[in-house]
Amino acid sequence: TFLIVMRVIQGAAGGAMVPMSQAILLESFPKEEHGKAMALFGVGVIFGPIIGPTLGGWITDSWGWRWVFYINIPVGVLGFLMGMLFIKDPPYLKRPEGRVDYLSFLFICLGLGSLEVMLNRGERYDWFNSNFIDILALLSFTGIALFIWRSLTAKSPLVDLSVFKSHEFSTGTFLMFLTGFGLFGSFTMLPLFLQHLMGYNATWSGLVLSPGGIAALFAMAFVGNLIGRIDSRILVLIGTICNILSLWMLKYLNLDVDFFFVTISRLLQGFGMGFLFVPIASAAFVRLKPEMIGQGTGLFNLFRNEGGSIGIAIATTVLSRRAQFHQFRLIEHLTPYDFVYHSRLGEITRGIFPLTGQDPVTNKMVASKFIYSIMLKQAGVMAYIDVFRVLMFAFVLFLPFIILLSGKRTKEIII
Repeated sequence: TFLIVMRVIQGAAGGAMVPMSQAILLESFPKEEHGKAMALFGVGVIFGPIIGPTLGGWITDSWGWRWVFYINIPVGVLGFLMGMLFIKDPPYLKRPEGRVDYLSFLFICLGLGSLEVMLNRGERYDWFNSNFIDILALLSFTGIALFIWRSLTAKSPLVDLSVFKSHEFSTGTFLMFLTGFGLFGSFTMLPLFLQHLMGYNATWSGLVLSPGGIAALFAMAFVGNLIGRIDSRILVLIGTICNILSLWMLKYLNLDVDFFFVTISRLLQGFGMGFLFVPIASAAFVRLKPEMIGQGTGLFNLFRNEGGSIGIAIATTVLSRRAQFHQFRLIEHLTPYDFVYHSRLGEITRGIFPLTGQDPVTNKMVASKFIYSIMLKQAGVMAYIDVFRVLMFAFVLFLPFIILLSGKRTKEIII
């Protein structure tokens, strides 16, 4: 309970950091330099995932999981001091008049809070076969619907939804939702595959993810110089293809796959992410007025995070359901009437006799359990492959929407 309460406080305090950071950058740089600003911002965002999994795994293995939280204290203090010293409000910023729209705040808390709990607990409670999940779904729908109604009718709404009148922003936000769906889903599933089925520890699974961050760093530095010179849709298309190929490679996963194969897939995905984040963000905000950027960055990051939550929830559900499906199909072959199974059972029974020294009946039982455990692992591998196919579909869905992004160069569409 204590950890849950602390995580709620951490989320409440840190939820605004990313959108506000983007807003400050976009307000500080002229529109023709937004691409470079987003590239610099992306370097900071990506650098954490580069060292985070590896450092976190090493800290957990060496010092214990509590130190993963302790290490954030000096970083937080340093960030607070730098923010107080160097961040100033822009001159055109106007404080909202009147009271805060607490009704909007209440509605969005109800809607998104219920949605997050539903997504996190849905698989455990068998989704809509549970009254608990049905109630959460109803609360989520009601809260979000009331929030939208309030935002459109209130004199001073908490969130100004008129930002969605810009089709570039609407398209970019939807694409970022799909990015979160595919990215966070794969970030969650790949370490689970490596640790549960391949026997990797936390450090080595972190080392698999880290090269993708390095590739993203190089890609962002490269793409930042191309924004304004090359059609943004071409850059997004390259990033989309890289992510599709990366997840397509994972269809060849098996229990003998080596470290370098998985790392290459992550390198390709990381390189593709560098071609997605910067062009999509630059194209999404290019027509927004400066006073609307704060609202836009908040919604932009909200949709990315919700895409990640939904992606993780769907990936977890697909993994569980498909594992059961593949177990059911594979176990059909574990019968005395199956020639291959019968032959392998005999070979293993005879092979373990010098090791166990048991009677033939006992050795046969041991051999049967061994084959059954291998079957469970194979079913798990097939389920993970199905998950990565679903995540790949999110990036395939990118393709028809890329054309809706602004294809003009940034300098040509400055307002």
